[in-house]
Amino acid sequence: MPVWRYSVRVDEERSAKAVMWDAPISYKKVIDLARLLRGMRLEDAKRLLERVAAGKEPIPVRRYMGKQAHHRGLAARYRWPVGRYPVKAARILLKLLESVSNNAEVKGLDTEKLRIVHIGVHKGRVIKKWMPRAFGRSSPRFRKYSHIEVVVAEEE
Repeated sequence: MPVWRYSVRVDEERSAKAVMWDAPISYKKVIDLARLLRGMRLEDAKRLLERVAAGKEPIPVRRYMGKQAHHRGLAARYRWPVGRYPVKAARILLKLLESVSNNAEVKGLDTEKLRIVHIGVHKGRVIKKWMPRAFGRSSPRFRKYSHIEVVVAEEE
């Protein structure tokens, strides 16, 4: 079995970690949301993800933004007009933030003072399936997965 480690080193007494392997979401759907959450307080990040999961707030898309729509309010808030509503990614990240919050509570950290120090998204496996079509052709039905890791630390 391969050995897996977190991609950042932090003080173990003042931080908590959580990881989600094989999250059923594409890397390109979750990377911009993770970039936005990096450095936020944990409670603010949870509130933002709840608004995104409800479809009330768009997220700026900076990396994979071909043919994406512009949304009102994005340019004023984030100085970037292109955005989308990653509802599925927001629900998955909300679960992960709840997990890291519980881990911090078990360690005895103050959950009001937690800040997201590191959030990393890595490409996972791709399950390749092919759907047969007419005249001997086929169409791809690929399932993409991602690995997401979160580290929070108590601020002073």
